[in-house]
Amino acid sequence: MDKPIAIITGASSGFGLLSSIEFLKKGFFVVATMRNLQRKENILRHLNNPDLEENLQFCRLDVTDSDSLHTFQTTLQKLGRVDILLNNAGFATGGFAEEISISEYKAQFETNFFGLIQVTKLVLPYMRKQRAGKIMNLSSISGQMGFPAISPYVASKYALEGWSESLQFEVRAFGIDVALIEPGSFQTNIWSSGKKVAEQSMLPTSPYQELMKKIEARLEKNQASYGDPLEVATFIVRLATKPSLTRLRYPVGKGTRFTIILKNALPWKIWEGIVLKILGIDRK
Repeated sequence: MDKPIAIITGASSGFGLLSSIEFLKKGFFVVATMRNLQRKENILRHLNNPDLEENLQFCRLDVTDSDSLHTFQTTLQKLGRVDILLNNAGFATGGFAEEISISEYKAQFETNFFGLIQVTKLVLPYMRKQRAGKIMNLSSISGQMGFPAISPYVASKYALEGWSESLQFEVRAFGIDVALIEPGSFQTNIWSSGKKVAEQSMLPTSPYQELMKKIEARLEKNQASYGDPLEVATFIVRLATKPSLTRLRYPVGKGTRFTIILKNALPWKIWEGIVLKILGIDRK
C-alpha cells in the first residue's frame, strides 16, 4: 500500500471519529477501531464521501478483551505496516474517592491505561522494524492536574503521562515518536455518555452531595465555552504529518497551556485556593 496507515482506537465518536475523517482527508488509509461495529455508521454519516470510504477499514476492537486484541493482531499482520497509532479509546469514571469501589478504579485503568498499553505493544514491532512511526496518546489536562469527583480518570491519565514519557526514551533510537495530546474542555461525550458515575456518589445520602451540586453547577455554567472537538482532530493530524516531533506534551485548547504552566509554577496552597474558590468551596 502506498498510502500512510493510521490506526485509531475509539473511533466511533468524539476525537476518534473526527480524527478518522481528518486523516482520510489528508490521504491516509485509516483503520477505525471500535467496540461495536454497528457504530461505524457514525463515521460514514459524517464522512459522506464514497471516494474516501475506499481508504477506510473498520475493525472491532475492545482494548480490554484478549480475543478482540488477538483479532486486531491478525489485522496488523495483513497490513504489514503502521505509520500512526492514535490511542483514543477511553471513558471517565466520576464520583468521590471514598465512595468509588476498587473494582471501578480497576475498570477505569483497564481501558484508559492497560488497554492502551496492550494495543501499543502490538503495534510497536511494526514501527520498530520500519524504524519510523508516531504513537499519539490521547491524554488530557487531567493528566497534569487533579480535579474533584473524577479521581479514577485523573489517575489513569497521570499514569499514561508517566508511561508515555518512559516509552519515548525507549523507542527514540528506532525513529519512533511518542506524543501526549492534552485537550482542555471540549464538547465531546466523555462527560455525558462516556462517563460512569459511582453508584454511591449518586445517592442522596452521600456526604458529598453538596460538593457534587457545586461541581455540576460549575460544569453546566462553563458548558457553552467548551471548545469545538474538531480543533483537536485537526491538530492531531497536523502533528501526525510532521517529519518528526520535538516535544512530548501538546496541550490543546483555549487557556490549557497557560493553566498547566500556572499550576506547575504556583505553590500548592495558592493553587488549591484558586481551584476551591472557582468551585465555591470553603477551605477549612
